[in-house]
Amino acid sequence: MRFLKTSNLNTISRTSKQNSTRPLSAMAPNSTFVGLPVIPPEDPSLNAASPKPRGIQQVLLAREQSEGAGATVRRSIGTPKLKNLTPFLMLDHFDVGIGAGFPDHPHRGQETITYLLDGAVDHEDFAGNKGTIESGDLQFMTAGRGIVHAEMPHDNGDGTSNVGMQLWVDLPKDLKNCEPRYRDLKAKEIPTAEIDDGKVTVKVISGRSHGVDSVQELAYTPVWLLDVTIRPGGKIVQPLPAGWNAFAYMLEGTANFDTGVTTQEIKQYHNAVFEQKGDQVIAQIGPEAKEAARFVLVAGMPLDQPIVQYGPFVLTDPSQVRQAMMDYSTYSNGFERAENWESAIGKGMG
Repeated sequence: MRFLKTSNLNTISRTSKQNSTRPLSAMAPNSTFVGLPVIPPEDPSLNAASPKPRGIQQVLLAREQSEGAGATVRRSIGTPKLKNLTPFLMLDHFDVGIGAGFPDHPHRGQETITYLLDGAVDHEDFAGNKGTIESGDLQFMTAGRGIVHAEMPHDNGDGTSNVGMQLWVDLPKDLKNCEPRYRDLKAKEIPTAEIDDGKVTVKVISGRSHGVDSVQELAYTPVWLLDVTIRPGGKIVQPLPAGWNAFAYMLEGTANFDTGVTTQEIKQYHNAVFEQKGDQVIAQIGPEAKEAARFVLVAGMPLDQPIVQYGPFVLTDPSQVRQAMMDYSTYSNGFERAENWESAIGKGMG
């Protein structure tokens, strides 16, 4: 949900290689790649005899800003305070009503995960793919070598806004040129773990929580995504794969995270970024709390590669970004279908 800026090439930003404890093996650049396991076998943290909690490295307030055409987002990853957190490029908590949205725009080199929390969003691309994701649904979109699409609010008939989250995930460099694809996950397909005598509910969108496994192979880059609700007096102890980067974004209420040294309170609209070391995340709220706490807990396997980004183009070398801009402007090398294409849902906006 970020448009191509019209500024010059001097605005291209480069992030050097970041820590990676589990490098990727060689992978073929095509859409038949089935991906690495989302639940790593024999993982030292998932199988730790004496697991240790992760510390909190950074806490960010996701401040409101304008994005797209009249939409509002709270962005925590993809800002000057946290440019990248490999493999994560951007995290937006969006609110978009009728008359606003994200009309026709391109992507290359990344995946997006869109999670609808309330309302519905229509999508359409230049290959003829279109549909609607509704409250509780997710869409996993792989841009690969190139896609142009639109994401616009669905008219719910009651004038309410459409609220959700979009996470940008980097693609391994050998898959930057794969064919675009979509994978939808409906709310009814998401398994749920109930723990601590029903005081904690976990929607296991991707990964594992307390013996409940998710649907497999939704994205090329292995990512865990858990939607956690803690009611008063509840506590969760959640293992995460060793060395994966992880964060918890607070959607509702306030939760206390036990780092093993101290307890840190994280409030609504704040993103707590965890240290890589450690085996698990521990969160709870007291029995005196007046409301439940809800957050998304996300972890992803680090990619040992440079990040060179210009708006919606994410590659590993500045020359590749320049090539992406040229391909998009000349309708070539993956963007052929963009010529003379205009989405029905985004018509007249931009």
